[in-house]
Amino acid sequence: MPTTLVHPCPPLADPAVIDALRGAATAIISDNLHRLPGAGGLLPQHKGGAMIGTALTIKTRPGDNLAIHKALDLVQPGHVLVVDGGGDLSRALIGEIICAIAQSRGAAGVVIDGAVRDIATIRAGDFPCFARGVNHLGPYKDGPGAINVPVSVGGMVVEPGDIVVGDDDGVVAFPPASAADLLVAVQAQERREAEILTSIREGRYVGAYAK
Repeated sequence: MPTTLVHPCPPLADPAVIDALRGAATAIISDNLHRLPGAGGLLPQHKGGAMIGTALTIKTRPGDNLAIHKALDLVQPGHVLVVDGGGDLSRALIGEIICAIAQSRGAAGVVIDGAVRDIATIRAGDFPCFARGVNHLGPYKDGPGAINVPVSVGGMVVEPGDIVVGDDDGVVAFPPASAADLLVAVQAQERREAEILTSIREGRYVGAYAK
């Protein structure tokens, strides 16, 4: 009989680190991760607003969401549900109800390498939901699956406990151990880009952006 393997959740990322990185653009974060990690093809389905939190990872059989339902019982405030659905779009893995449950339990958002449904409600809300596509057909609930294992979403490997950031440009993730150095680099780039934009407005830009 298919089963869902459940591993313990790693610790949540340091709230101070999360707060310091809150609002940092995924583009600037990925620039400072050597432009390597990033979930291709996963875009925001909600009304708008950025997301940051700690990955609670889920591996599902394509078109099946039993493991997602089991993972909802593990959600702590600040978790991002990161679901490897194999990129399959034949059936939606979540919809309005699962989003509502996750939000009520304090989840920071959901990332689905697969389809979602009830899109009108999701698009009207501010609960962060990133997915590959939309399909009204509902999922099976048979398994198998696994929770808190390494997953791949949009070609990006996400480990349980990684920090996950999403905005209008997409989703990026990285290990919490690299967050302190990353924050320094991100803040330096933000200052540099702010100065470039100021120089453009003041008519003194001289090609510094290409250097």
